[in-house]
Amino acid sequence: MAQQPTAAEESRALPVLPLRDMVLFPRMVVPLFVGRPRSIAALERAMSGDHRILLLAQREAAIADPGPDDLHRVGTCCLVKQLLRMPDRNVKVLVEGGQRMRAVDLLASDECLEANAEPLAESGDDAIEVAALVREVHRVFGQYAEHKKRPTPELVNAFKRDEDPGRLVDLLLQHVPLKTADRQIVLELDSPGRRLQKMLELIDVEIEILLTEARIRNRVRENMEHSQRQYFLNEQMAAIQRELGEKDEFKSELDELAEQIKATALSEEARQKAERELRKLKLMSPMSPEATVVRNYLDWMLGIPWGIFTQDKLDLDEAERILDEDHCGLDKIKERIIEHLAVHRLVIDMKGPILCFVGPPGVGKTSLAKSIARATGRNFVRMSLGGVRDEAEIRGHRRTYIGALPGKILQAMKKAGSCNPVLLLDEVDKLSSDFRGDPASALLEVLDPEQNHTFNDHYLDIDYDLSKAMFICTANTLQGIPVPLQDRLEILRLPGYIDEEKLDIARVHLVPKQRKATGLDRLDLKFHSDALKTILRYYTREAGVRQFEREIANCCRKIARRVVKDDLKALRVTPRLVKSMLGVAPFRPGKRESQSEIGVASGLAWTQTGGELLATEVTVMPGKGKLITTGKLGEVMQESVQAAMSYVRSRAASLGLPGDFYASIDVHVHVPEGATPKDGPSAGITIATALVSALTRIPVRNDVALTGEITLRGRVLPIGGLKEKALAAYRTDFATVIMPKDNEKDLAELPRVALRKLRFACVEHMDEVLRHALRLEDPERFFEQLVRHEVANPQPVVTTDPAPTLATSH
Repeated sequence: MAQQPTAAEESRALPVLPLRDMVLFPRMVVPLFVGRPRSIAALERAMSGDHRILLLAQREAAIADPGPDDLHRVGTCCLVKQLLRMPDRNVKVLVEGGQRMRAVDLLASDECLEANAEPLAESGDDAIEVAALVREVHRVFGQYAEHKKRPTPELVNAFKRDEDPGRLVDLLLQHVPLKTADRQIVLELDSPGRRLQKMLELIDVEIEILLTEARIRNRVRENMEHSQRQYFLNEQMAAIQRELGEKDEFKSELDELAEQIKATALSEEARQKAERELRKLKLMSPMSPEATVVRNYLDWMLGIPWGIFTQDKLDLDEAERILDEDHCGLDKIKERIIEHLAVHRLVIDMKGPILCFVGPPGVGKTSLAKSIARATGRNFVRMSLGGVRDEAEIRGHRRTYIGALPGKILQAMKKAGSCNPVLLLDEVDKLSSDFRGDPASALLEVLDPEQNHTFNDHYLDIDYDLSKAMFICTANTLQGIPVPLQDRLEILRLPGYIDEEKLDIARVHLVPKQRKATGLDRLDLKFHSDALKTILRYYTREAGVRQFEREIANCCRKIARRVVKDDLKALRVTPRLVKSMLGVAPFRPGKRESQSEIGVASGLAWTQTGGELLATEVTVMPGKGKLITTGKLGEVMQESVQAAMSYVRSRAASLGLPGDFYASIDVHVHVPEGATPKDGPSAGITIATALVSALTRIPVRNDVALTGEITLRGRVLPIGGLKEKALAAYRTDFATVIMPKDNEKDLAELPRVALRKLRFACVEHMDEVLRHALRLEDPERFFEQLVRHEVANPQPVVTTDPAPTLATSH
């Protein structure tokens, strides 16, 4: 028999046997099954020589025919003890590990792999450190054996008696399961001390894994024991109840759910899912968490209305009476509701409308939705969407989450109790989005009449028909509503109330309401019309009536105090009494100029609270051609000033001005109330009129208000908010409103009282504006008069007179 190789032998060529997922160490005796032809050839070459062969681990086990680059360079020189050929042409071989060797050169011949190998040089270790490592390895392996419960006590004792570090590592590796990569690292270390250190680290990791596995097993066993104990106790309780003749509450609940499923007009999809969930619930323990989840799911599914409809009131006269009783004005919206009821009388099965009321705060959007529900005889539910930023608030959470619930839509349907309620989605423009999703996008399906008949909530995960519900959204502006959502809404604007409407609302609704709220309904109390006007004009500035109501309530509280102290029986509220109760007025109504002024024109502006008067002042002074703008004007408004000035310069000859009139002057355009930001193009003709007046020294009529955008060619373009602007002119006693010709169609929306009092001059060009706005001797011969005015006053351009002061800033 061949002798065991020794370390003293010189380097020589050895056949190589590649190993898959295995590393062989010295002193290990291992049987191997070899089937690859080149590996069998390597074994035959070893058997024909001194029985020595070099075993090298493959870098990748999946490689079927490894080459020199696919093998590690450090392996073990082994002695082939036995070789047995199997019937299937494979070979079974028994090898014994010898010494560690490094393959200097790997050669791939046609027959097999060969390597020029040399023994792995080992460095010296500190004897004391090695002794300490040996002792620590003995201790740690004892812990490992205690947790593993596989090495016998005799084997552990044998390990503890072995003090040779090299042999100890090689023997440990036969009993500790390590990854192939870790075993290769240990094999390649060049000293017993370092190998011991590495083994300590690897055994510590194995101990942690064993402890974790033990904790997991204990946890699983405890859960199983708890479930078995719970099942046993439930069975005992059921047996006791049967003996006592008591009813099983859980079974009764299951029977009740089954009856509800049969009695409810569920859709086919919902019925199948409900029955499937009920069958699942019957197989569960009543105390298990999953049973609670299923029970809540069935409660929600059966709680929302299925096939339940309220009877619509289709009496148009009665609906119109209710709407007029609850709200003044708002004719367009009332007309839309009456139209819906009329169509409903002709078409029985129709989809509910999807409306959006857009208007400033306090104009009655929410109360109007309640009035619509009362007029149509439908149930009413309000949902506030302000600040909602989670898409699951609309579509619900999936049942996998703890505490999951349906979204606000299905919650509202359950609260309504019918399939055709009036659902108010309040403050839809205040929706926001974050990492949890975009609720506005979730509303696209809800508010689309082509999709909402199959609305799918994440919690119920079934289709639900929302097409019969009437959706009403409210918003202050359209800027906060995404364009795709706007496309699904029928937008109805509530522009705000005129003063006469506010006074009617106060007399019919607000005063009686506050008298009752403050206990003055038994007092002979009357608010004079002038007193209400005083509150409205001097103590409020809004499009709606919310602040108006608060001030009336303030007056009623002060009157209640006087009733308690002085025992009043009757009282008439006059403007003087209002001022004494409410104190200093925070607002002053806009006033037009008392006389026609040079360089001063009265414009009209739109705000969230309605129309406002916007005075514009222009003064001319000696200078170098600068155009100065003040009054906190926005970028668009500053561009309007530039356009107006360019128009005046282009018409200098017609206006009787020198061609270079601007070279020796500075023009200052100012809009009073400088702390208030102002922007928009509709002040264009106002600024141009004031510029012409200042340059030609012709005053602007003080009874004329202007609004319209100007172009460089002097064309007057249409503007928005005409109703609010016209009402502002009406409140401030103007006689004429100059407006774009293209806005003439909007006059139909104005109240009759404003149409009777105001004269509207519809213009297409700036020349027409000047004819109406300037105080001229003969407006029809405007330009000829301007030329004569220039001849009579050769230096009208430069003036040092200050422009008149119109208003102070807040």
